[in-house]
Amino acid sequence: MASRDFYSRNVFINCPFSPDYKPMFSAILFAVYACGFRPRCAREIADSGEIRLGKIEGIIRQSKFGVHDISYMHLDPATKLPRFNMPFELGLFLAAKSFGSTRDKAKVSLILDSGRYRYRDALSDVSGQDIASHNGDPATAIREVRDWLDSSRGGQVSLPGGSYIAEQHQTFSRELPSASRELKLDPAELTYADLCRAIESWRAENM
Repeated sequence: MASRDFYSRNVFINCPFSPDYKPMFSAILFAVYACGFRPRCAREIADSGEIRLGKIEGIIRQSKFGVHDISYMHLDPATKLPRFNMPFELGLFLAAKSFGSTRDKAKVSLILDSGRYRYRDALSDVSGQDIASHNGDPATAIREVRDWLDSSRGGQVSLPGGSYIAEQHQTFSRELPSASRELKLDPAELTYADLCRAIESWRAENM
């Protein structure tokens, strides 16, 4: 990480990395950039010698904000077991807020699910937290992320509206395949870093 401290702009994105979640992940990533924040994600670090948990702990330590999508709670078709990574990382983030340093106590979370009250049957310990529902719709997720960041940052100037950001993301998504091919990249094989660079480049030219 650069010497400058980006803590107050860093947003830890805790979500599934499965292929079927890619549209939602792209939408959340785009929304974070569009709101002037810096996305942080375990996929940004490619050092296979570093333990994954250590990566996540480091990112949480460096991030004031956290977006946690706990919607991916169905059984894996291959293992017949649920995936617990997202609730686990949510727990780490909330623990850092409760037991961490003075700075950590200012951490702010957005918890997303596919239905507003679905978590009650699987993760009832987060009752009392404000759970937002995206209903499996990337545009809705963008609006939730935008409104949360706007209300959490304490700024005097409003951020671009959620519907506007969602429209911009739709345009970006349509143009991404051809732009990727121009750079000799396979649109289906973009890495996290590729996607971040694509969003940054597109926004520099279109926003």
